[in-house]
Amino acid sequence: METKTKSKVYPLAMTAVMAAVTCVLGPMSIPIGPVPISFTNLAIYISLYLLGWKRGTLSYLVYMLIGMVGMPVFSNYSGGMGKLFGPTGGYIIGFIPMAIIAGIVIDKSRNRGIQLAGMIVGTALCYAFGTAWFCFQAGYAVGAALGLCVFPFIPGDLAKMVIAMVIGPMIRSRLEQAGLHPAH
Repeated sequence: METKTKSKVYPLAMTAVMAAVTCVLGPMSIPIGPVPISFTNLAIYISLYLLGWKRGTLSYLVYMLIGMVGMPVFSNYSGGMGKLFGPTGGYIIGFIPMAIIAGIVIDKSRNRGIQLAGMIVGTALCYAFGTAWFCFQAGYAVGAALGLCVFPFIPGDLAKMVIAMVIGPMIRSRLEQAGLHPAH
């Protein structure tokens, strides 16, 4: 009986915990132009390692809903629907397919190269959503938007992927060793 309860409670609790971690990391951003460097994607990548693609994506959706109702959890401690419909809102939406694609690849493969490729493809899709919305909202040409909103972020996002590839499995392993992860 205790195992059944534990196996149901853990995923719910960890989904909430990772949404909270995203709420803490998401607002921490470095303004470098119209799109700030955010740690939201790092939180998502780590969530995918700890929770799998479904619950990892769900934890991000919880975070997004918290921000949509006005809590200051988006970059630069902002929140509300205005942020979602503003020039950078496409990136907020783009994190959803990023989480799904990267998460499915992380779930299906233990090969680090393939996991990295999945995160790169998911992030590229996020860039596409975000850049398209930015062009629409801010009136930029695609080339100019890529120069402002994508190219400066590639090195940092690759670094966040590598950090998640190291930290995510390490945390998961420690949770399993402690008997706190349902895989145990």
